[in-house]
Amino acid sequence: MKLSIRLFTLLAAGTVLFTACKKENTPPTQVVYEMGDQMARPAINTVFVSTADKDMFNTTVPSAMGAAFAAKFKARLLALNAGYTTNALGQNADQFTGLLATDVLNVSTTAPTTFFDGTNILTGRALADDVIDVELLLLFGGPTGGSNPGLTSDNVSANDKAFLTSFPYLATPH
Repeated sequence: MKLSIRLFTLLAAGTVLFTACKKENTPPTQVVYEMGDQMARPAINTVFVSTADKDMFNTTVPSAMGAAFAAKFKARLLALNAGYTTNALGQNADQFTGLLATDVLNVSTTAPTTFFDGTNILTGRALADDVIDVELLLLFGGPTGGSNPGLTSDNVSANDKAFLTSFPYLATPH
């Protein structure tokens, strides 16, 4: 089951990358794709990348993102949470924004697949992971995760439909 979920996670990540691109009108023998929006970690691009920097961020290869955007992410983090010291991962502002600025979905083949379960961190993303709550907790929860309780959850506790127990795992749309 865990291998199937990991495989699904990898396939889903590839699908997201593919669907984040759009096909341009070109002659039938030539297909050109243009990068749309990088969103490996939901809401990070939306919250931390300014409108003026969206195109540059979305076309920057992940290996160059940290150097190009960490300082801007740090300024945004401190504007959102002026009292930020460390988060539940023990990361100071430089460490945390360096992690955030490289917008990739990490996957581990040796640890449980989870966005964050209190022990395992960014080892993938299971369908049931509440990614937005984790991100809010890391932004506003402080060193123990208990600071600013009104800001550490979006208060959406579950999907509107249950996940399937077999492939493709996603519930059918309404």
